[in-house]
Amino acid sequence: ETMIRTTSLLLRGAVSASRGIYSSRTFARHASTLVVAEHDNKTLSPGTLHTICAAQQIGGNISVLVAGKGCEAVAQSASKVKGVSQVLHADHDTYGSHLAEALAPIVIQSQKSTSSTHVLAPASTFGKNLLPRVAAQLDVMQISEIVKITAEDTFVRPIYAGNAVQTVKSKDKIKVITVRTTAFDKAPEGGSASITKVADIPSGDVPEGQVKWVGQEVKESARPDLTAARVVVSGGRGLKSGENFKLLEDLADQLGAAVGASRAAVDAGYVSNELQVGQTGKVVAPEVYIAVGISGAIQHLAGMKDSKVIVAINKDVEAPIFQVADVGLVGDLFTVVPQLTEAVKAEKAKK
Repeated sequence: ETMIRTTSLLLRGAVSASRGIYSSRTFARHASTLVVAEHDNKTLSPGTLHTICAAQQIGGNISVLVAGKGCEAVAQSASKVKGVSQVLHADHDTYGSHLAEALAPIVIQSQKSTSSTHVLAPASTFGKNLLPRVAAQLDVMQISEIVKITAEDTFVRPIYAGNAVQTVKSKDKIKVITVRTTAFDKAPEGGSASITKVADIPSGDVPEGQVKWVGQEVKESARPDLTAARVVVSGGRGLKSGENFKLLEDLADQLGAAVGASRAAVDAGYVSNELQVGQTGKVVAPEVYIAVGISGAIQHLAGMKDSKVIVAINKDVEAPIFQVADVGLVGDLFTVVPQLTEAVKAEKAKK
């Protein structure tokens, strides 16, 4: 059972302005949290560190479940995160591909063994795939993409592409929550949590053979990950072709930035959908977000409006992107972007 109150929020609203205010504030006396770690069996994802920060605000003991195959290094990394009380390490072939059908039983078993009142995971593809299944099996309502914690049982989450926020108060005994990682700081190192090997590996919750891991295609890039980059350079339909994204790639390389794109650019086939930023793509909050040839549709703003500084380059002075930009440059991107790239290159040469 859940009580919901909805309040309106200006587009760049108080969610980003309040970021970090609650970083040292905790609410629960008897709460305990299980954080489901996202990883690739080698390294802990940055999103997990942000999720642990959210767990710290809830208060109580924090347990981190690391389930995978050959993921000892990930468990060691999790144990060194400040605020973590213990790490549950479940290593088995079943968990190597991180299928929700395989992971849900070990998450539920870990929740019971730790008597956790809250189960958290990043609001990434991993968390969005896994936690709804966990919530259904626990017979509770999932609370999605929280951006603020106001009490042990009360959370804030954006709706309507970020145009409004909901304050959600849950009466469920176990809260299953995905965390919008851009709204919370990254938990630092400095911990020395114990690591407990999980010996009792539960079977998957579907008959063997019904769900089969086929494989994945991973594109390697020398640029930083889009969701973890300090600077992001994104392009829209204004670039007119995929070949013209080379302009943004050159600028990004000079800035040490990641490259993103609007949905319009992805739908037009300019770039692959892994670069999409927005409501139906990735949510980012870098220190600097440079939007090039992007009009500023509400679906795109939902994925980047929490950026610390937004720079917009567009030849249309009436483009909505300028309403949320901290710095706006009206001009032809095919002239402006090469000039900006050369200016950055010249500044770097002076150092």
